[in-house]
Amino acid sequence: MSAAKIVNVEGLVSGYGEAMVLKGIDLQLERGEVVAILGKNGMGKSTLLKTLMGYIRPKSGEIALFDERTTALPPNRIARRDVAYIPQEKALFQDLSVEENLKLALNRDRDFGPLFERIEDLFPFLKERLKQKAGTLSGGEQKMLLVARALIRQPKLILIDEITEGMQPSVIERLVGILSRERDSAGTTMLLVEQHVKFAFAVANRYAVLELGEVPVAGKTSDPMARDTVARFLSL
Repeated sequence: MSAAKIVNVEGLVSGYGEAMVLKGIDLQLERGEVVAILGKNGMGKSTLLKTLMGYIRPKSGEIALFDERTTALPPNRIARRDVAYIPQEKALFQDLSVEENLKLALNRDRDFGPLFERIEDLFPFLKERLKQKAGTLSGGEQKMLLVARALIRQPKLILIDEITEGMQPSVIERLVGILSRERDSAGTTMLLVEQHVKFAFAVANRYAVLELGEVPVAGKTSDPMARDTVARFLSL
């Protein structure tokens, strides 16, 4: 496999039982790069992230994160490699406080203070809500808490699955600023699974369309024809 990549996927075949959803995916991400995986529902986007995170064992192919083979590792060992995962499904503990949910991402509670200070200005509402139960936050606030919980760990790689689903436009705009700052200031590498093209293109350097488990087209988001190319696949 190629060296010096944050993410290096070659010939990835993965799915559920005998049903293979991903059919030979190749994917590489450099440090500080943000790649958006776009496509309609049921095309394998979430399956890709779950396979990279170790929740699904691939049928064949190779995965390397930070130039180390992770193909057969379980999720907890992958997470220890400075990888944060924001799943599409609700992943907050509703009856725990905001602070308790944030601390779940850390190895030691005593690290919380200085690490929270680093992200406090990105999520100013959280400071006043630390003792509030996560389940009482609005839908948009819960999504932002998920992002804050990922960023507080200072990960080198973040896998983000459909974070904008159900978000109001104003919250999406705020999230663009947060992720862009993390990309530019911390050099964080991100893999976004999205259907919200405007959001994805505002954050990502590159895109790839996933259709029926394959990548028919990929390119740079700066390409003048990129949005039209993606729109053709999403509207079919």
